[in-house]
Amino acid sequence: MKILFVTATRIGDAVLSTGLLRYLVERYPGAAFTIAAGPLAAPLFAEMPGLDRLIVVEKKARGRHWLSLYGQVAATRWDLAVDLRGSALAYLLWARQRRVMGKGNPAEHRVHQLARLFDLEPPPAPILWIGAQHCDAANRLVPPDAPVLVVGPTANWQGKEWRTARFAELAARLTAPNGPLPGARIVVMAAAHEQAQAAPVIAALPRERVVDLVGKLDLLTAAAILRNAALFVGNDTGLMHIAAAAGAPTLGLFGPSNVKEYAPWGPRAAYVQTATPYLQLFQPGWDRFTTDSMMDSLSVDMAEEGVRGLLQRLKGEAA
Repeated sequence: MKILFVTATRIGDAVLSTGLLRYLVERYPGAAFTIAAGPLAAPLFAEMPGLDRLIVVEKKARGRHWLSLYGQVAATRWDLAVDLRGSALAYLLWARQRRVMGKGNPAEHRVHQLARLFDLEPPPAPILWIGAQHCDAANRLVPPDAPVLVVGPTANWQGKEWRTARFAELAARLTAPNGPLPGARIVVMAAAHEQAQAAPVIAALPRERVVDLVGKLDLLTAAAILRNAALFVGNDTGLMHIAAAAGAPTLGLFGPSNVKEYAPWGPRAAYVQTATPYLQLFQPGWDRFTTDSMMDSLSVDMAEEGVRGLLQRLKGEAA
């Protein structure tokens, strides 16, 4: 059986789509999967079972990337074509079955939206397939011999970024002698092009306990580190969704993004959001590329309370 699965360009959306992909892997054992994804998200699928081909879809002007993808998949007779990008591609292919994602309801979580393609209830949770080489690399970078707090202080645009001074203060509180993670190492993760945003957080943390992994990780090695972490705290990003899918206790920090649709998913995840409601953050004249942080009504006290509530809940569930 041959299955084409066209997923997202953005890392977070791609992570959320993995639950649906896991459902297909389990429903059709032995199927050969072709995954088409954007260049940032594609590495997430490198270790999935049944992977026959991984196609990196580089965005091109005037939608020419769709023509390129069509040229790579048109000759195959597909048993199932799943297109989460809502394009016309699946209808142009020879396929026994097609599932094409339409525009989702922003009042409903993305995982639920995806599950509706196959009428799945409850919706399958996201998953990350991590190779032994990624686990080995993770153990070399962050030996699993002590508690680790992972911090994700960056985002794909400045409005979503909590102030660096607040990240540093929160990390200090959480790892203080009377904090929930006393003496824990503090791992800072971000992409290579985000070094400028992450640098002030790293500089403000205790040098002897901070581990700077900015620009030093592939996605699955990051997931392997997060799988062993005592806690992840970060902005609404792909890294936040990786943390939740890896099973780390995850607290997402939300402001100018829709928490109803993109909250971290899973039983070990929670979120806190700005006191100013989501839609009220977008004032007239705002510009995604020049607007400063919109997260200022989310205090350190609010984030600390969110962390303590999450860890207390997980402790109670484990008892």
